[in-house]
Amino acid sequence: MTAAEVFRRILGALDSAGIPYMLTGSFASSYHGTPRATQDIDLVIAPERAQLRTLASLLPAPDFYMDETTALAAYDAEGQFNVVDLASGWKADLILRRSRAFSRTEFDRRTVVDFEGLRVPIATAEDVVLAKLEWAKLGESARQIEDAAGILRARPAELDASYMERWVRELAIEREWAAARRAAGG
Repeated sequence: MTAAEVFRRILGALDSAGIPYMLTGSFASSYHGTPRATQDIDLVIAPERAQLRTLASLLPAPDFYMDETTALAAYDAEGQFNVVDLASGWKADLILRRSRAFSRTEFDRRTVVDFEGLRVPIATAEDVVLAKLEWAKLGESARQIEDAAGILRARPAELDASYMERWVRELAIEREWAAARRAAGG
């Protein structure tokens, strides 16, 4: 199964379950910035608890692996769980939207784009940069800084700098922001 087919199946299941979502992570940073290879699809989702049970029924074995108990625990903890397409090995990380101000704002700002032949809600370029910087702070990952820098290089005139600087301060990611700006050459 190709990436586009996996996207189509998983996004179709999310739509059928009535779960709002947005593409984020490496696919979003590749869309907004510098493309790179990945086997993971990162989606932030904002479901009701019952919608997760519906989602599990729409992604059945033997085609997919999705543990409903893990999904419900992720819902309670504002965590994440995985869906794996067992034929191709593609993995989707379904990340529960957190209740904090940034996560709500980021989700509300999502836009719809054409991606892999589908209309897909995606995090804005600014919000992908901020999320990448948060992941870099948590894991001290050079890859996350480079993904953020790729967006800064690709879209310097399009980014809302005041929005980003506000959240850089609030999220306490000044060090990562400076590193991404240096890596972007600015």
